[in-house]
Amino acid sequence: MDALRQVLHSFFGPHDFRLALPDVWAGFQVNMKMMVVAEALVLVLALAIAVVRGLPGPAARPLRALAIAYTDIFRGTPIILVAFLVGFGLPALQINVVSDQSNFIYGVMALTLVYTAYVTEVYRAGIESVHPSQRAAARSLGLSYWQAMRFVVIPQAGRRVIPPLLNDFVGLQKDTALVTVIGVAEAAQQAQNFSTQYATFVSYVVAAVFFIFLTIPLARFTDHLIALRERRERAALA
Repeated sequence: MDALRQVLHSFFGPHDFRLALPDVWAGFQVNMKMMVVAEALVLVLALAIAVVRGLPGPAARPLRALAIAYTDIFRGTPIILVAFLVGFGLPALQINVVSDQSNFIYGVMALTLVYTAYVTEVYRAGIESVHPSQRAAARSLGLSYWQAMRFVVIPQAGRRVIPPLLNDFVGLQKDTALVTVIGVAEAAQQAQNFSTQYATFVSYVVAAVFFIFLTIPLARFTDHLIALRERRERAALA
């Protein structure tokens, strides 16, 4: 019983929970801001890179190679290492504009670099899932390659990749906690500060609760979209 009492006090003490709540909530708001900014950047940059990777013709080979290199490098590098490189490496360069940004900006940059590579592959899979006849039909109507992509291919691909995109953004939300390593005062950092000051782990539970309350509804919404798509596909085959 003493052990159980100690566990409850260390992880779930109501007094410490109330004490930790304001600071951890303030930090979690930073996590949410980072998520929103990074998601907006990732959606745009990943689509651009996915389109570049699919450019036809030998003239576009260098651009395709750069797009492939980018996705391979940043999909293969742990986000915590990217955070170190961005958060500590860029300030050390002592270059105007590049080296004098806030830790928040460096955190967003690290998240954007890594998740753009992942989402690029999601977009590419969606674009390739559109049957080539769609593109051929668009070109036969006089549309250019870019017009066919803009008006025919990308709208169809976009609808198909919404569920995997949401799954990636669930992961992005959780990974915002990793940028604490470069000094961003987000939820994990605030929880650590509280834990060090009061010698309790309740603050980590508070931070976990905030992340769970945000990610579980998003995950269930993703499952709902997947189920809807499967029902539509079964109805189309019936």
